[in-house]
Amino acid sequence: MTQSDAWELSEEMRMLRDTVRRFMENDVKPAEDRVAHDAYELPAPLLLPLQKKARELGIWCMRSPQEHGGAGLSLMGQVVVAEETSQCRMGAYVPACGAVGADPPNVIFKGGNALIEKFGRPAIETGEKPFVAITEAGGGADPRGSIKTRAVRKGDRYVVNGAKMYITGAGQARWGVLFARTELKNGKDSISCFVVETDKPGLAMNPIPVIRSYYPYELVFTDYEIPVEHRIGEVGEGFALAEHWLVHARLPYSAGVIGIAQAALRMAIDWANQRETFRSKLADKQAIQWMLADSEVELRAARLLTYQAAWRGDLGHDIKTEASICKLYSTETAGRIVDRCVQIFGSLGVSNELPLERWYRELRIKRIGEGPSEVHRMVIARDLLRNQSGRN
Repeated sequence: MTQSDAWELSEEMRMLRDTVRRFMENDVKPAEDRVAHDAYELPAPLLLPLQKKARELGIWCMRSPQEHGGAGLSLMGQVVVAEETSQCRMGAYVPACGAVGADPPNVIFKGGNALIEKFGRPAIETGEKPFVAITEAGGGADPRGSIKTRAVRKGDRYVVNGAKMYITGAGQARWGVLFARTELKNGKDSISCFVVETDKPGLAMNPIPVIRSYYPYELVFTDYEIPVEHRIGEVGEGFALAEHWLVHARLPYSAGVIGIAQAALRMAIDWANQRETFRSKLADKQAIQWMLADSEVELRAARLLTYQAAWRGDLGHDIKTEASICKLYSTETAGRIVDRCVQIFGSLGVSNELPLERWYRELRIKRIGEGPSEVHRMVIARDLLRNQSGRN
C-alpha cells in the first residue's frame, strides 16, 4: 500500500488536531504543572486565560451547536479534539483541565428555546459543567428497568421522590438533567427527562468517596418540585433522548482514553531509551520491546475503530453497536497500556511524580462509566445474533 492509498485524516481535521496539540503543549500543560497531583480543576487565575484562548481557537464546548455559542464540531472533530485534550494529568475527567469548556448535556437543546436560554446558553458562556442523573443503586447499566425515581405530575408541577447514585460533578453544578419514571409501568416509554436545579428545596447531595479525587455524588429527592416547563421533550421520551446522547458521547469518551494511553506510551518509550539496568538500556530487553509493541498495535486498533465509527456517525448511520465496540475496546486497551507503562517505570510509575498512577486509577473507572464492559459485550452480541450471518 502506498502512502497515498492509506486512510488518513482530512486536511481540516489535521489542522484542528495540530491546533489543539499546540494549545495543550504551550498553554494547558504548563498551567497544570502548577497545581497538586490529584487536583481536578485549575484555579480561576490559571483557567480563565486558557478558556479565553480556547474560544479564540474555535474549540470551546466542542459538542454544543454553534448557534448557541459552542464549536459545533462533527463527531470526527470531537474525537480528534478529545484525543488531544485528554493528554494531560487531569485528562481522564476534565479534558484540557477545563480549558475547552464542559458541554452541557445535549438533550438540553431538545427542550425548546426557554430552557436553552435559561440553562444551555449560560452553561456554554460560563463553562460550567451540569450533571446527568440516570444511575440508581438498583443498577445503572439498565436504566430502562432499574429507574425507580418517580416524577408525579400535580398541576403545573412534577413532584420527585427517589435517589440517584454515582452522579459525576453534581456537587459542583448549578443544574443538571434528571431521568425519572413518569409512569408506573416498566419500559422505555415510561421515563421522562427534566432539568433540575441544585439550590431548590427537596434535594440533598452526598459525596461518595472513590479511587479518584473527583468524587461522584448521591442525589436524594424528597418531594422535590419541578415546573412542567422544565420537562425536556414529551412525556415518556426520556429514554430515547438519553440513548441518542449516550451513543454519540461514547466516541469522544473512547478517544479520550486513547489519548491518555498514547501519552503514557510515549512516556514509556522515552524512559526505555534512557533507563539502564543490568548494563544495558531497557529498550534492548525483549520483554520491554514486546510490551511496547503490543501497546502500539492495540492503540492503533482502538483509534481506527473510533475514527471509523465517527466517520459513519457523521454520514448519518446508526452507530449504536460501533459505539459499544469503541467504548469496550478503547477502555480495556487503555487500561492494559497504562498498566504496562507503570511496569516499565517500576517504582517511579506508582509515585505521584508522574501522572501514570493517577491515570491507572481513573482508567479503572472508565471501564464502568458509560456502561460497563459486560453490558457493551451484551449489546454487541445481541446485534450479531440478530444478524445471523455475522457480516458488517
